[in-house]
Amino acid sequence: MPLPPINYSFNPIGIIKSPFNEKFGIPRQPRLTPSIKSTLIFSTELGNHDILDGLEQSSHLWLIFVFSECYEKGWKAKVRPPRLGGNQKLGVFATRSPYRPNPIGISAVKIENIVSDKNGLRIEVSGADLLDGTPILDIKPYIPYSDAINEATHEFAETFNLLGQPIFFSSQAQSACEQHLLDTGEKLSVIIEQVLRCDPRPAYHNNATREYGITIYQWNVRWTINQQRIDILDISSLN
Repeated sequence: MPLPPINYSFNPIGIIKSPFNEKFGIPRQPRLTPSIKSTLIFSTELGNHDILDGLEQSSHLWLIFVFSECYEKGWKAKVRPPRLGGNQKLGVFATRSPYRPNPIGISAVKIENIVSDKNGLRIEVSGADLLDGTPILDIKPYIPYSDAINEATHEFAETFNLLGQPIFFSSQAQSACEQHLLDTGEKLSVIIEQVLRCDPRPAYHNNATREYGITIYQWNVRWTINQQRIDILDISSLN
């Protein structure tokens, strides 16, 4: 059935500021890294604080966003979900792949703070799984009685198990975490642990001797992993 020849155009209401400067390392779903804080910064065109009146009654909200890094790469009818080891394909609408006909995503996050001051409007949230600078199209309050579906199932992604190996920091890495805590008040070590327990590696990577790197805030984090342990080798500044 042909659809009406109508194109819809939307302007973002704001952008997300997050600690993730690149795709590798971002949790594949929201709320897996509750210690990570991000901020929705609203467009100055939406500077009227009335638009957020009453949102303080909600503990969580939905972020509706654009997969901006994939916008010009086109879409795929079938994709390889990481949960299936990268070997099996599913239809794109059976997954949350960013390579969609309309590259739009949703994430449920916890509201930490709502701010309206001379610097504008912003909402501080935790548990977001978004790249720094991601455009936000809309937000909606999370309504537990209708949004939480207890009987819902999804066969290939029914559960998610975090990695359980102990994590060890080198003395240099510990010093970098301590410096970040002094500078920002944020526990970088906890953030790194939560990110790595989500196992950001591609599913086909099982080389125990391989060294990986991710960027979190202004830090480049180098690490290795095997069945027994995860080692944080080095944390160096990107600046």
